[in-house]
Amino acid sequence: MSHEHPKNKTCSAAVKSTAADAGLPENLQRLDRLANLGLVSASVAHEVKNGLVAISTFVDVLLEKGEDKEMAEVVRRELKRIDLLVTQMLRFASPKPGKLTSVHVHQVLDHSLRLLEHQMSERMIALKREYRAIPDTVRADDSQLQQTFMNLLLNGFEAIGSNGELSIITENILETNGSRWLKIHIGDTGVGIVPENLGRVFDTFFTTKKNGTGLGLAICRRVVQEHGGNIEVQSEVRRGSTFTICLPAE
Repeated sequence: MSHEHPKNKTCSAAVKSTAADAGLPENLQRLDRLANLGLVSASVAHEVKNGLVAISTFVDVLLEKGEDKEMAEVVRRELKRIDLLVTQMLRFASPKPGKLTSVHVHQVLDHSLRLLEHQMSERMIALKREYRAIPDTVRADDSQLQQTFMNLLLNGFEAIGSNGELSIITENILETNGSRWLKIHIGDTGVGIVPENLGRVFDTFFTTKKNGTGLGLAICRRVVQEHGGNIEVQSEVRRGSTFTICLPAE
């Protein structure tokens, strides 16, 4: 996919159009379902995590004794997978930002890329980085912002597979009403998203991945919205996808 900017809609216009397109009753029903889901998810997740502690301890004892080591390793791997799912459920149920501070978006992006540097090298993925946003500060919870960037970057890796390009472009937007925004475009040259799935990628539990949880992008959207912003995606099959985050500039 060409890594030129997606159609440059204003950030606030994107929020308004999203709200206008969906009917009010439908929005209320959706919010009610999400509220109930959040309560159930948090309750179940806490109980499961408590149980996992005892099971993990038992598996560690088996491994130390050398009893059925192969099976114990399988159980340990599955426990880690369940723990990851439960952690994601908790984050989705309660993703509200903690302490908001002045955050340099470029620093958070660079830190995320350093953590993924080895994977990029192994997959022979090229990086195109254009930091045009000056200044690059927003009021945010930096750990949640990093979590969002990591989710999108890892999705890009999976979409590319190997021998592709990942692009990160930032820019400042000044709207006619005087509001200032910071945009982050994260693009990949991967498989792309089929048109019928484009409107569902941020839905809770929607996934096309074999072992996916369907929570990653839902968490991304929730975190961005809690920070007063919005997130969109543009994609073409076999050409790639670009996710665009819009945050209020500090």
